[in-house]
Amino acid sequence: MNSKANTSEQYDREVFTCRELFLKKMKDYGTAWRILRHSSITDQLFIKAQRIRSIQEKGISKVDESINGEFIAIINYAVIGLIQLELGVSTETIMDETKTVGLYDKYVKMAKDLMSNKNHDYGEAWRDMRVSSITDLILMKILRTKQIEDNQGFTLVSEGIDANYLDMINYAVFAMIKINQ
Repeated sequence: MNSKANTSEQYDREVFTCRELFLKKMKDYGTAWRILRHSSITDQLFIKAQRIRSIQEKGISKVDESINGEFIAIINYAVIGLIQLELGVSTETIMDETKTVGLYDKYVKMAKDLMSNKNHDYGEAWRDMRVSSITDLILMKILRTKQIEDNQGFTLVSEGIDANYLDMINYAVFAMIKINQ
């Protein structure tokens, strides 16, 4: 099996796990996340990535939640961020399940398409990276997003918040692939 086909299958497997958890949490909590402002989503992403880094540095976790689970949360919160960018923040927290799942799938496909294009250009360099480096890149993307938010979404030459969310999704999927190999 060639590397590109293998990456696509591995990507789909990891995203399937994320999607399944997203659906289960939607059954438990509904779409209460619709009230989250962009800055709150970014801060939630920061908390997840910072916990991963802390565990990587300390070598031990005192809370019974895996690093892999935190990468899943990063993917799902980044998708939520993309949905919120499209729809805007709402005090109406009930959103149609079919619409929600359709938006989830739309943004995961967008992230995968971006991953495929970048993998072509970069030759799947992520496969030679350490998971700790991937974590740092996610943290950097989060800090960039925070700065863009602080600038009211304005950038001079850089990609916007959406591009950073898409990159976070892809880096987190890469980390999951590496962890689960």
